[in-house]
Amino acid sequence: MPALDESFEEFMKRRESVSLDYINGNPATLIDLSTSHDPATFFPPSGDRISGAMNVNAANEKGASSFKEGSSGHLEVIQSAESGDLSFWTGLQHAKVRMKGKEGEVPMSLRVTEVFRRENGEWKLVHRHADMADTSSK
Repeated sequence: MPALDESFEEFMKRRESVSLDYINGNPATLIDLSTSHDPATFFPPSGDRISGAMNVNAANEKGASSFKEGSSGHLEVIQSAESGDLSFWTGLQHAKVRMKGKEGEVPMSLRVTEVFRRENGEWKLVHRHADMADTSSK
């Protein structure tokens, strides 16, 4: 359970844990971390554009259902900041995911930007943009 008025730095540690839940097929902590109030947006790796808190949360629930337990990953934060009731981070999300219907791990690296708004003393995800990172030059 998040502490009211938790610092953004503290929140980001929790955000990484929520990411691990998601890639292990559990969307509950991400939905809890996400706003339930509009405006909210999600630009997933598929190229879709999803608007509205209910639609974003439904997309996250559906997306998590593609993963199964045994996935691992971490966030590589390139920059982050907070100002008043808004904050963001941008960087890479690296993972080795286990997908339903597939054997073994699938490597995945996403470029990510997330924006948060403080609602009733808690940071809430209001925008996520994620697309596949080009890892061919690494």
